[in-house]
Amino acid sequence: MTTGSRARSFSSAAARYADHRPSYPAALFDAVEEMAGFPLAGARVADVGAGTGIASALLHARGARVVAVEPGDGMAAEFRRRNPGVAVVRGDGNRLPLATAGTDLLTYAQSWHWTDPARSAPEALRVLRPGGALAVWSNDPDTGVDWIAAQQARIEKRFGPGWYINEGARSQYGLRFTTRPLRWSRRVPVDVHLAKLSTHSLFLVGEPGTDEFLAAERAHLTALFPEGLLWEHYTVTLGLAVRPAGS
Repeated sequence: MTTGSRARSFSSAAARYADHRPSYPAALFDAVEEMAGFPLAGARVADVGAGTGIASALLHARGARVVAVEPGDGMAAEFRRRNPGVAVVRGDGNRLPLATAGTDLLTYAQSWHWTDPARSAPEALRVLRPGGALAVWSNDPDTGVDWIAAQQARIEKRFGPGWYINEGARSQYGLRFTTRPLRWSRRVPVDVHLAKLSTHSLFLVGEPGTDEFLAAERAHLTALFPEGLLWEHYTVTLGLAVRPAGS
């Protein structure tokens, strides 16, 4: 299954994605402000690969003037349904439908890895004003937690190590990223965790054996957490690059 087909798979499960994917901690947006050197309130922010608007809504709540950029039909429709006060335009990071030097902050929440950095990095530099910032982050399962590491091992044993696609930010194409890890957790029912797992691209593209795997995983987790609740632990690794003021 190609990366492109996996990238296009999310629209088929937009409502489930919005209902069950984790949010982001307030500390993430505090860190964005600190590292970028300006407040979110009043900032012109473009949230690229916005999906159903999980990050866009949080940026909007911090007072940012947000426009979301989303390529998928189903995801954009779900975004509009859940975020009527935030503008969304169709497009992707490889060819941004945004004015040159008109953006203070460009964000990619769970979406930078779906772009071609040879195209998306120059596009980021084009749309950012001098002194503007590009922020890239992703919720990654904290494999320092035993049960999460064991689940990751089971998935990799069944489907291979490439099941979880996330390429973190790194210095490239004129962008020099500073990174900061942030750890957080949420307590959810086993069924919510499994529904979240089912929204990852591996489970959306019809890979053979995914239904059987999720059924087996439900039995395994129910035995491990008989009260029916578990703690999902995440590390959000924020990468932020500032466009030099003189460029």
